[in-house]
Amino acid sequence: MPSPYRAIFAVPGTKGFSAAGFLGRMPLSMMGIGVVTMISQLTGRYGLAGALSATLAMSAAVIGPLISRLVDRHGQRRVLRPATLVALVAVAGLLICAQQRLPDWTLFVFAAGAGCVPSVGSMIRARWAEIYRGSPRELHTAYSWESIVDEVCFIFGPIISIGLSTAWFPEAGPLLAAGFLLVGVLWLTAQRATEPVPHPRREHIGGSALRSRGLQVLVVTFVATGAIFGSVDVVTVAFAEERGHKAAASLVLAVYALGSCLAGAVFGLLRLRGKASTRWLVGVCAMAVSMIPLQLAGNLPFLAVALFVAGLAIAPTMVSTMALVEQHVPRTELTEGMTWTSTGLAVGVALGSSAAGWVVDASGAEAGYAVPVVAGALAAAVAFLGYRRLSAPVPREGLAEDDPHRRTDDDERVA
Repeated sequence: MPSPYRAIFAVPGTKGFSAAGFLGRMPLSMMGIGVVTMISQLTGRYGLAGALSATLAMSAAVIGPLISRLVDRHGQRRVLRPATLVALVAVAGLLICAQQRLPDWTLFVFAAGAGCVPSVGSMIRARWAEIYRGSPRELHTAYSWESIVDEVCFIFGPIISIGLSTAWFPEAGPLLAAGFLLVGVLWLTAQRATEPVPHPRREHIGGSALRSRGLQVLVVTFVATGAIFGSVDVVTVAFAEERGHKAAASLVLAVYALGSCLAGAVFGLLRLRGKASTRWLVGVCAMAVSMIPLQLAGNLPFLAVALFVAGLAIAPTMVSTMALVEQHVPRTELTEGMTWTSTGLAVGVALGSSAAGWVVDASGAEAGYAVPVVAGALAAAVAFLGYRRLSAPVPREGLAEDDPHRRTDDDERVA
């Protein structure tokens, strides 16, 4: 491991919570695609599969920030364990209803309940922010490391989920995802030494972290970005099935994540100067442009290459996003602020997967790749329109007075 990454793990406990976070985040890459694979295996209906995946994502988008707000006020251990229990019960109900061929409405009810899955990635990043507050270089490396972990999850998660559901039994992928969630959350919440100190209600300025104008831009942009991810997942599974190699979809999606993983690893080693907002804007535009070659994909090898190139823009953009959240959100609401970006992605995944599912059912998989192109164009447009909010100095009104780590974008220098 290169020395900047070794250095951030010098603090006791960091290896443990990062490892627990890896397991806890596996469902992020396994559950949605697992549900799509399971339902398509059992019913052959991609429209229903995409709608259920969208319901799960939308539910997580609504419930996730509420859970994280409670975490900021009461601590990770007290909130994550009961929330995870509710999510696991809902996932169990979803799998039973699917296996027993119960009415469609029962599937949607339990998919909505599964939205109680906590944003484990936000919990881990909040721990890094607590440890390296005031050390931008180390925090940049830590955020890059967590982006690498995210992409490793997306490399192996779809392979495991799709592979088990197609080779073993349809419910196997989502079932294992639930197991990863249980182990990861229990392991993470058992580590109390690195848990951020909760901030009681009286320490909060009032309202939601979403009152930040900069965070609003990030969330809206990530709705469109999430639509890219959700639609690519659904259309790729359908594309592979049309060519008689449905299981290969997991490998193609893994290549997509591999591109992001490699880019994130390099990005964490760089000594960057300038504005995080500028890097973020470039990253969003690069993601949008990278969707265009997918229209030319006529076979799986070409598609894999195109998705690998597209993946190179993802992790650096996500790292820059976390830096911007930290700048524009008060420390007492940092976990909630990070979760709002995940919420934007979840809403986008819901919209993108649902739209892609209906397009695939109506016109075939190749036509479905028009959905991520449209989503990318929308993301770039919103990013351009909101850039001034992100690059302007952050007003001190409404920020925690005792937070010495507040800084404007112009002040950021990772050195």
